[in-house]
Amino acid sequence: RRLRRRPTTYAQKGREAQQPAAMNEAEVDRQINQMVQFIKQEAEEKANEIRVAAEEEFNIEKLQMVESEKQKIRKEFERKESQVEVKKKIEYSTQLNTMRLKVLAARDDAIQGMLAESRLSLTTISSSPQYGALLVDLLIQGAQKLQVKAAVVRCRALDVKMVKAAMSEAESSVAGLKLTLDVHVNLPPPPESTREGASCVGGVYVISMDGKIICDQSLDARLSVAFERNQPEIRATIFGTNPNLMVKTAKAF
Repeated sequence: RRLRRRPTTYAQKGREAQQPAAMNEAEVDRQINQMVQFIKQEAEEKANEIRVAAEEEFNIEKLQMVESEKQKIRKEFERKESQVEVKKKIEYSTQLNTMRLKVLAARDDAIQGMLAESRLSLTTISSSPQYGALLVDLLIQGAQKLQVKAAVVRCRALDVKMVKAAMSEAESSVAGLKLTLDVHVNLPPPPESTREGASCVGGVYVISMDGKIICDQSLDARLSVAFERNQPEIRATIFGTNPNLMVKTAKAF
């Protein structure tokens, strides 16, 4: 028997049309959720990458800043340490120079004391028998230094008598020599502990006739000349040889 197809009603057609639409919406929602999850995951991964990069950059920057500050501290410490060393060297050099100056001053005081004692010891020469002969030699030597045949002689007031006798003997010893005693000005008197001022232990001045040139033949001047010439030997005898001077001398040779 031949089957007959039942006609489709409008209600059935509506239900059939709604089923695909409902399925499409569910698929769309699912795909949207997948996209949202994907985007969210991508965003989280990117955020993590940014966070890690930022932490690395921060750590690098922090290390650089710490190292920079360490370098500054080291340089500041080295600068201050250098200043302290320089200050110590300056202080040491200052103290050393001060001590050297004190030693030199003490040595000079000792030398000057010896010179003063030597000068005082010369005061006895003027009362010795040899003083007259010494005056003759001083007069002749003074005239020879001036390279003159006529000169003025100046002496201490207490030596006038002995100087006159010495002048006569000197004129007899040197042909053509003419000596004149200065009666207006005398040399200072001998040194005394109770008197201050200029003093002279003996000897004479031999002066050119015009008064422009004076040859100091006093015992004070002769002592000073002898002292200056022999000062290195005197210092070496009293204080010993200077090792620094020996080194310089050796280097010079």
